[in-house]
Amino acid sequence: MPLIPEEPQIHESAQGPRATSASSRTAPTPRPVPGPRPAAPPRPGRPGPVRPAPPVQRAPRDMAATTPGPAGPGAPSASAQVPATPQVQLIPASVEGALDAAEEAVDLLLESGRAPGEVLVITTGEPHPWATHELSFGEASYWAQHDAGDDVFYAEATKASRAASRPVVVVAVNSGDRAATATALPLAHTRAGALLIVCGDPQQINAVLGRSV
Repeated sequence: MPLIPEEPQIHESAQGPRATSASSRTAPTPRPVPGPRPAAPPRPGRPGPVRPAPPVQRAPRDMAATTPGPAGPGAPSASAQVPATPQVQLIPASVEGALDAAEEAVDLLLESGRAPGEVLVITTGEPHPWATHELSFGEASYWAQHDAGDDVFYAEATKASRAASRPVVVVAVNSGDRAATATALPLAHTRAGALLIVCGDPQQINAVLGRSV
């Protein structure tokens, strides 16, 4: 009877430890969930919001320094600093174009740096449209704007005697009436502090002024 070879017995020690079932495995320890990060502390020496410094107040004037003393032999007098008569400029224009020429003169004055409140415009004929518009609100409102001195002021020759002096006066001779021109030009001359600009017919203007401009 043939012999059946005996199956070799493999010991557990030779196979190594048996694998444990999934249920017997130990669950991994859950990692802690990170919470919100704390705000970073302010850096040392970092300046916070700086409040603007209050405006510097001007020191009061020294009245003794501003009070004029007796004029010495070399001190210029007030009459020497202010010109006795304004400079006169003539812009040739027809009666119909005198008002437009005056408007162009005003634009050039403002572009050159003159403040609007330094300019007075006088018309010998029809008033400027601005004056007509403002007078529709009443004389009080019209002259209140003149007294404020914030803008160019337009006045008809018949009303210009109430206007105060300004550094520059522009006259638009937009009327052929010589009597109106003869009244407006001397008045404008007294109201102009530094410059008088006359827009109109040169022959008529020179005849009224009695000299060539």
